[in-house]
Amino acid sequence: MASSIYEMLRANFKCDDVAKCILGLKALDVDSYKTLLTHGPMTAEKLGELLKRERSTAYRSLQNLISCGLVYRETRSIDVGGYYYEYVAIDPYEMKKMIQANIDEWYKKITKLVETIDEDIMAD
Repeated sequence: MASSIYEMLRANFKCDDVAKCILGLKALDVDSYKTLLTHGPMTAEKLGELLKRERSTAYRSLQNLISCGLVYRETRSIDVGGYYYEYVAIDPYEMKKMIQANIDEWYKKITKLVETIDEDIMAD
């Protein structure tokens, strides 16, 4: 993936690259999100199996996805007592709105900085 916006504009980047950049995700996080969308709600253990990763690795990825709002967890009861968590991916349309909102916020901040860049450069 490109390391700067300048490089991204000139590179052949994909939707995954945009999601990783805007939401601060890793490749495994994107794979985890896609797997949840494809297979539906599941435990961290099941996700790890599908991704061919350790449960703890899948769990860390799920925590990243929860932190940025792409996944939430639901508590499920076990008939004989106890509980477990199932992880659910949000709808891709909601992810799209989230990414667009982040881009819009970034654009406003950058535009404001650019408006005074000539003054700021001369002040230093």
